[in-house]
Amino acid sequence: MSLSPLFVGKSFADLPGWDDDDHLAAFAAFRRSAFHVLTKPYRSGVLGVDFDAFAEAYAEARTVSPANRSRSPDRKEAQAFFERHFSPVHIRPENGGAGLVTGFYEPVVEASPVRTERFSVPLLSRPADLVDIEDGNRPPGMDPYLAFARQTPDGLLEYPDRGEIERGALDGKGLEIAWLADKVDAFFVHVQGAARLNMTDGRLARVTYAAKSGQRFTGPGKVLSELGEIPLEKVTMQSIRAWFKAHPDRVDEILWRNRSYIFFREADVEDATLGPIAAAKVPLTPGRSIAVDRLLHTFGTPFYIDAPTLTAFDAKPFRRLMIAQDTGSAITGPARGDLFAGSGDAAGEIAGVVRNPADFYALVPRALVSGSNR
Repeated sequence: MSLSPLFVGKSFADLPGWDDDDHLAAFAAFRRSAFHVLTKPYRSGVLGVDFDAFAEAYAEARTVSPANRSRSPDRKEAQAFFERHFSPVHIRPENGGAGLVTGFYEPVVEASPVRTERFSVPLLSRPADLVDIEDGNRPPGMDPYLAFARQTPDGLLEYPDRGEIERGALDGKGLEIAWLADKVDAFFVHVQGAARLNMTDGRLARVTYAAKSGQRFTGPGKVLSELGEIPLEKVTMQSIRAWFKAHPDRVDEILWRNRSYIFFREADVEDATLGPIAAAKVPLTPGRSIAVDRLLHTFGTPFYIDAPTLTAFDAKPFRRLMIAQDTGSAITGPARGDLFAGSGDAAGEIAGVVRNPADFYALVPRALVSGSNR
């Protein structure tokens, strides 16, 4: 497997702000992946970053802990770790220009374990008749995009979409995990793929992505922009929410344009400082985990993101080392990423405004880079 021609070799001196970053925070996120891969390896992306080449870095990361050292590593030692095991490459977007970063977060919402007059919007678990679609079992003529379908006595059929489900297509199947008070809140839980639930019975619960109905995602921001309701340059999560609040009678009209529907599973909140366990099967680290195109990239890959116009995280240009630990249907392309901002309203305020050009630098295991700069 050879590296993609989209990768242009660089040195760490070429990375703006590299020496000023907190590499220790990125190392903590990387180390979580290092332990997970003992259970199940990550799949190599098609851009040529072979998972097996991470073995040496993962092995060293697993040995560093307060249990077998007099202390955990400091920031400079963490920086040296990445410089020792990796070499940076700049990723050229396929269509030229700059890459793009957006933001995501874990909502925290109030929920009820039972339906009430106030709490009437369900979050649903995966239905028993929803099956994964692969090329080997895809019926002739079925949309090649669909990754899920409905198992019926007559074979596999497209699953009911958002509008059909919200109009009752799955009623009576006992799929309800919890009930929310607001349809827009529930929609953004779907968009983020996870949420912490402050249950009315006093429990703190968490739901995370389990599956989806399979249809394409259509964002409400795009719909509202095309309808002339919100200028494209002003589309944020906040502006979308404000529009829905001002037009409650049109919520279904807009949301049902997004046919994709998300199903959830319950998950524990083991560490309140970390996010949900995502596609890479490790808890997301606020400000250090990034969602990437998993077909192109390999989970666990460190990415240095240079987005000087992005200041929402800490009021200064965003230049950080991130670890690839999630993916998303809207995250497509080699220089495209979604930055995990954390949990709760403050994180939502950050994530909701992130849409910035960025330079992407992948840190590739040195074994894959001939003549790399040390």
